[in-house]
Amino acid sequence: MTRLNVLLLIALVGSCMYLVKIAYEGRQLYTALDRARNEERLLERDFKRLQAEREAQATSGRVEKVARERLAMRTATPAVTFYVDAAASEAQR
Repeated sequence: MTRLNVLLLIALVGSCMYLVKIAYEGRQLYTALDRARNEERLLERDFKRLQAEREAQATSGRVEKVARERLAMRTATPAVTFYVDAAASEAQR
């Protein structure tokens, strides 16, 4: 009977240790999941901010301003416009 009690005590202690280990791992996984969700929220916020910035940069007024200032472009006027006649270009060939 004593051997059976010792064997059951060892089994009980082993199962208790296993239960503690599983509970600890569960807490670690929950913490990792919570961190991942927080990071997801931060990345989603940054993504929305960057989308808004991209849309602000792509407005027609901004594109025109950059074209004039950085690229030194100007609007087309009749003075700087060249017209190509299809018949004349065919005759030159």
